[in-house]
Amino acid sequence: MRRAIEPHEYRSLLSAYPTGVSIVTALSDEGWPIGLTIGTFTSVSLDPPLVGFLPARDSGTWKQIAATGSFCVNVLAEEQGPLCQRFGVRPDHRFYDLPWHAAPATGSPVLEDVLAWIDCTVESVVGAGDHWFVMGRVHAYGARDGRPIVFCRGAFGTVRLPGDTAPTTSSTSGAAT
Repeated sequence: MRRAIEPHEYRSLLSAYPTGVSIVTALSDEGWPIGLTIGTFTSVSLDPPLVGFLPARDSGTWKQIAATGSFCVNVLAEEQGPLCQRFGVRPDHRFYDLPWHAAPATGSPVLEDVLAWIDCTVESVVGAGDHWFVMGRVHAYGARDGRPIVFCRGAFGTVRLPGDTAPTTSSTSGAAT
C-alpha cells in the first residue's frame, strides 16, 4: 500500500531544487500596475516563442493579471531579494515609489534594473493541481549582464557561472549556490 504524500514533507523535498525568481507584472483594467513574485518560470518553446509560469489558483493578483490577457516576466538579479519579498506579500503598495517603464508590446511594467524582461500575451491557462499553468506568447524582450537570484532551501542566493572570478554573493544569509 502506498503511503500518502505529506504536503510539508513534499515541500521540504522540493526546496532542495533551486528555482529562479521573477515578478510577473501587468496593468490592471483601471491602468494600475499589478504584480506577483513567481518561482516557477520556464521556457516552453522557441518556435513559436513561448514561456510559462505557475501562479497559485487562489492568487487574487493572478486573477487581475489574467483579466488583462497580457503580462511581463521580470527576471530578478542577485541583488533584488528585497524586491522579490516586496511582491511576495499581499500589500496594496507593491509599486509605491518603484521605478518602471512600459513594455513595448503590452504596456506591462518592466521593473528597473531587472536582469531580463519578457513581454507576453496569454496563450493558454490550464489547471494543474493547486496552481494554474500559464503559457505566454513572447512579443518583446530585453536583458542585461549579471547573475540571477535563485531560491533554495528557504534562502536567496545566486549561481556561479563558468569564468566567474568573484565569490557567489547572497541577498540574505544562508545563500544557496
